[in-house]
Amino acid sequence: MEDCALSFWIYMGVMSMFVGGAVKKVLASHISAVPSLVAWLAATMLLERLCSLCLPAFLALAGLCAAAYCLHGSRQTSLATSLPTEGKAVFITGCDTGFGHAAAKRLDALGFEVFATVLDLAGEGARELMRCCSPRLTLLRVDITSAQDVQQALLDTKAKLGMRGLWGLVNNAGMCYNFGDAELSLMSNYRSCMELNFFGTLSVTKAFLPLIRQAKGRIVTISSPSGDQPFPCLAAYGASKAALNLFTNTLRHELEPWGVKVSTILPAAFRTGLNSNSEYWEKQYKLLIQNISPSLLEEYGEDYMRETKDLFLSYSTTALRDLSPVINTIQEALVSPHPQSRYYAGPGVGLMYLINTYLPSCLSDKFLQKLFIKKQIMPRLLRKESTLDGKLHSLNNNNNNNNISSMNNNNLIVTRQK
Repeated sequence: MEDCALSFWIYMGVMSMFVGGAVKKVLASHISAVPSLVAWLAATMLLERLCSLCLPAFLALAGLCAAAYCLHGSRQTSLATSLPTEGKAVFITGCDTGFGHAAAKRLDALGFEVFATVLDLAGEGARELMRCCSPRLTLLRVDITSAQDVQQALLDTKAKLGMRGLWGLVNNAGMCYNFGDAELSLMSNYRSCMELNFFGTLSVTKAFLPLIRQAKGRIVTISSPSGDQPFPCLAAYGASKAALNLFTNTLRHELEPWGVKVSTILPAAFRTGLNSNSEYWEKQYKLLIQNISPSLLEEYGEDYMRETKDLFLSYSTTALRDLSPVINTIQEALVSPHPQSRYYAGPGVGLMYLINTYLPSCLSDKFLQKLFIKKQIMPRLLRKESTLDGKLHSLNNNNNNNNISSMNNNNLIVTRQK
């Protein structure tokens, strides 16, 4: 009896850790329907084990529920209270379009002094920011892959801040330079992704860290789930975001003694920048066709790569237009007394991480393949091999049938002779 009780409580401990971790991840995902579903499933699993027990078991269940409630309540409290924004300055990269552009407007409206970087001071995005925002906003022309631009932006920001520190750095600038299988992606695409998404962000962060430490402020980095999970056809982009995620997590540990909070935002698929531009994807496709080796082009086939281009365009054009889930998390990471280290911004991201964390890789990989790029065309070489295998199989079947027919005829002859 004692052995059974011991094994039960060990089981209960493991289940409590599992369910607690699951609830924590899902509550951070900003998906209203999922917490109820997870809570119901957790209660079902636990009740199945508790049905034969009495008070101690129900106390354990009550304790688990109370812990989940406290976790949820503390998060709601942090959302309800926010730090003052008056006199605080925030530096945002990549504000021509997309998340950076919308974040600059939101943070300016909240009362922050915003330093917004753009690639084109005369562009439509820069003109709109000057038209819509308050005089507190400062526009800076910065290419984050240029060390000279980054240093000049630092000098300009210091000149306006005076003796003050910088409360927030929002690392938003980034780009997806590739599409297609890892073998097909050009080395220039790998280098471009790393140069902008990782080294550019690294350069800005290192340059502005003294100002952030002075203010005991915040660093908020827009990353991507592709940096944690193996999305098909995103090897170059995902590798750059994986490097960025690891750098940001390391920075979070190192800056904790300085009082600096570091957060990473992992958005769902949103329609930003050039991603929904058909001309952009057509240009990327032609660049790939012109630069890959003839042998690879022959083995994969131009139709295979064309389908990939069409799928990327279709996926990007159906992405979410409402950027508010990401902008809300940027705001929360900057004004919450207790910001989270990770934010899952947009529908389905928290659930996707839950599946990737707790399900076997064979199932989570299938989920990613169904979720992202649904390829129908096989590489040309595999199609040829499949056709050849089919012909050989058919030929073997015919030979077997002929042998059986011959054996039957021989048996018939022998029978007649008898």
